Amino acid sequence: MAKIERFEDIQAWQKARELNKDIYKATMDPSFSKDFSLKDQIRRASISIMANIAEGFGRKSNKEFANFLNMSHGSAAEVQCHLYVALDMNYTTKEDFEILYQKADEVSKMVQGFMNYLTNSLTL
Repeated sequence: MAKIERFEDIQAWQKARELNKDIYKATMDPSFSKDFSLKDQIRRASISIMANIAEGFGRKSNKEFANFLNMSHGSAAEVQCHLYVALDMNYTTKEDFEILYQKADEVSKMVQGFMNYLTNSLTL
């Protein structure tokens, strides 16, 4: 594993940033943007993914970092849940839903893997 000196070096954070950018683009669509509550909530959940990775890294403790990664993982699931609402309300197409859902899933798996790595290093 490459040395991580800044949270920006973390691949999961980089992917979460890309997802966040894509979520913002999707929620600018006029059909989506009229639902202020859902737009705000999915954006906040998306931001939370990357923010919790950064905050956990800043704690300088593997135990705390793993805890923040757990919160980040939960926020990825929240984004996926909100995507279903957007699909059901016809705020997004099935194709765009699949793309965003897959990106959130990829981030979720990366966060889970990193969390597992940190947790296992605590028990060694």
